[in-house]
Amino acid sequence: MKYLTNDKLVIVGAAGMIGSNMAQTALMMKLTPNICLYDPYGPALQGVAEELFHCAFEGANITYTSDIAEALKDASYIVNSGGAARKAGMTREDLLKGNAEIAAQFGKDVKKYCPDVKHIVIIFNPADITGLITLIYSGLKPTQVSTLAALDSTRLQSELSKYFHIPASDIENCRTYGGHGEQMAVFASTTKVNGKPLTELIGTEKLPTQDWDALKTRVIQGGKNIIELRGRSSFQSPSYISVEMIAAAMGGPSFKWPVGCYVSDKRFDHIMMAMETTLDKGGVHYKEVKGTQTEEQDLDHSYIHLCKLRDEVIEMGVLPPISEWHSINHNIK
Repeated sequence: MKYLTNDKLVIVGAAGMIGSNMAQTALMMKLTPNICLYDPYGPALQGVAEELFHCAFEGANITYTSDIAEALKDASYIVNSGGAARKAGMTREDLLKGNAEIAAQFGKDVKKYCPDVKHIVIIFNPADITGLITLIYSGLKPTQVSTLAALDSTRLQSELSKYFHIPASDIENCRTYGGHGEQMAVFASTTKVNGKPLTELIGTEKLPTQDWDALKTRVIQGGKNIIELRGRSSFQSPSYISVEMIAAAMGGPSFKWPVGCYVSDKRFDHIMMAMETTLDKGGVHYKEVKGTQTEEQDLDHSYIHLCKLRDEVIEMGVLPPISEWHSINHNIK
């Protein structure tokens, strides 16, 4: 049975719905036979492992542990969904303090137990902040840590597909940038519907302005809608998309959606946010985002919101002041 690589992949939070789905998806996609499941909750973790054993994946070497040192030893790739889940009535930001502390400890564990890890994908919310914290404390390069942001762009594609009653494949280059939250910037200027720019449809009888505004709201509140429909936060879509991300880092097809990454340039400074990116075996790299004046303003507002969250974490003492980041991680300028 041929796998993409034999490198060790660790699923953190494997006892949860996202984590267990990620493990199964990674094996179904034949990323690596060497998958380690980690979760502090032992009984549920063992249950997940037993289920995967029963799948009888050919050639798979599935291990599980509640010992973080054992889990991370010799890890080449990690996907972490190990924070508290979002519940009904909560925003991603409501999870800030608890999950920020979890991210800080995880970053320290990475530096201690697997400093040679090649790439980490962070999923647990607010992912922009937990990813940033992980990066700072792990000592890794910015190219080695990415966060799940693509879900917002795939939700935009889905909403447009439903609105126009056409296959999702007929809608190209859907993009949301900035924060993975209700302050995201939804871009229309990048998108084409059946080869026609979306901006030429907005404000016409094919897509009246009020319908576009309502559609954007559905995209922004996509996670909230899943919670209302299912009684729990989404797990199938983040599981699949995050495994696609780590697959790209492992040498599979380049990831085609925006990725949350560390940004520090003349416009955005010392932040983790969704940008136009490439994610492949060389890591995550971003380039400048261009849109309409309104889209640019929305992106600036999203950045300001993320800075406020980052500064809250600094005030909590979870992160030190920005001026001290380089002393913790010399890869951060």
